[in-house]
Amino acid sequence: MLTDPRSDCRLCPRLAGFRTENVRLFPDFHNAPVPSFGPADARLLVVGMAPGLKGANRTGRPFTGDYAGDLLYDTLKTFGFAAGDYGKRADDGLSLIDCRITNAVRCVPPQNKPIGAEVASCRPFLAATVEEMPRLKVIVALGSLAHGATLAALGRKKSSAKFGHNTEHGLGDGRVLIGSYHCSRYNTNTGRLTEQMFHDVFRRVRGVLDST
Repeated sequence: MLTDPRSDCRLCPRLAGFRTENVRLFPDFHNAPVPSFGPADARLLVVGMAPGLKGANRTGRPFTGDYAGDLLYDTLKTFGFAAGDYGKRADDGLSLIDCRITNAVRCVPPQNKPIGAEVASCRPFLAATVEEMPRLKVIVALGSLAHGATLAALGRKKSSAKFGHNTEHGLGDGRVLIGSYHCSRYNTNTGRLTEQMFHDVFRRVRGVLDST
């Protein structure tokens, strides 16, 4: 199974149609499924929801070019999971250290809201991404959708690990799943997620990895 969809993936008709429209409106954008970023031998996998229209859908790299990326990449650098300067471009030279980033849904959805059928259609790619990471120890799910998609990709029921911010669940195989509120501008503007709260998640991640 491919870990990333082909650039012309048509599994989700609504997303494929939206992608075609974006090619017309924004011909210089990436406008294709966004591949995972980071090494496959990483011990940390960060799972987001879906590309943003003028973020990853524009740049072709997860969380690159929008506010969520500002907070995520700054936090990853703070805790030693990234190096270099984040220039909001896929060619800015930023690299990930022992960390990989992907999305539950690889194509940008209308109104930034994927539907259940689209999450399900993209699930095999997430499952394959996890499968090809032999050293994986920690998965951070950004938001309840990513949390649920990750559990489904692992063949587990949602009820087996309730989503909560900075909540850690053992997966029974030495790996752990940690939930976090999504680092979106909406969540930070409303105070649902603060920088300190987000840092607490990755401080927990660093503690888990440093103890193994």
